[in-house]
Amino acid sequence: MYDIIIVGAGTAGMSAAIYGQRAGKRTLLLDGKGFGGQILNSPEIENYPGIKHISGFEFAAGLYEQASSLGAEIVYEKVVAVAAAEKGKTVKTETGTYEGKTVILATGAKNRPLGLKDEEKFVGAGVSYCASCDGAFFRDRAVAVVGGGNTALEDAEILSGLAEAVYLVHRRSAFRGEEANVKRLAQKSNVEFVLDSVPEELIGDSTVSGLRVKNVRSGESRILEVQGVFVAIGQMPDNGDFANVAKLDEKGYIRAGEDCLVSTPGIFAAGDCRTKKVRQLTTAAADGAAAAIAAVEYINSMEI
Repeated sequence: MYDIIIVGAGTAGMSAAIYGQRAGKRTLLLDGKGFGGQILNSPEIENYPGIKHISGFEFAAGLYEQASSLGAEIVYEKVVAVAAAEKGKTVKTETGTYEGKTVILATGAKNRPLGLKDEEKFVGAGVSYCASCDGAFFRDRAVAVVGGGNTALEDAEILSGLAEAVYLVHRRSAFRGEEANVKRLAQKSNVEFVLDSVPEELIGDSTVSGLRVKNVRSGESRILEVQGVFVAIGQMPDNGDFANVAKLDEKGYIRAGEDCLVSTPGIFAAGDCRTKKVRQLTTAAADGAAAAIAAVEYINSMEI
């Protein structure tokens, strides 16, 4: 019987493990993909207080080392169900079952697809959701990045150092990301902003050879002759397996406030998987701490 079982080993999950272990509770982290979460894909982090500059991998590795050194157990299994009983919780994975007094859901969010025909077919054959992972495959080639937030801008900057040409496609006339990132990209000779435009069609046979985009103002279409399309249009939660123990909003996020409490006592939600306005590295870490402290208080109240 674990004191705290954490579903998800991203920033929120590992932060929760650190706080749980420091409180003297036996903590288990479960994640089907490994530790780190989305932050692993960030080449540079410059907005975390107290750390001037660090890579996403270094940041995640530091969290992992801290949590494991405190005694947290980390098992790489995908969780498929959580059930609540009066005196405990059951967490089922694809290969086993675990019992815990409390559960923290820290499942994060996954990349949102474009929704184009053949998009799934071209994944790994020209379509990617991670520039830092796959950018090197497109060295000296032409690529498109779709999106207007900081992730899209960062992806375009990574690719500008590798690709021959980078087209940054955004549906609006101005980017949502930080102005400093926009200014840096505007100065790069191999980056072209394709604004007021949306993707219409992926072109190619076995691999991508182009992307048709439509200008939403003029209605005119244009084919970008690219061999890679990098999608950075936001994220979406994957909480369907936990709807029986945690109420979800219309977008699938777990309904929980800053206290991280969900609809079932003894179950908590932390990080990007819950309803919140700001989804940043700092807020994920804060959620992890808050959820763990709440779990500890719940366990202690049970033992009185």
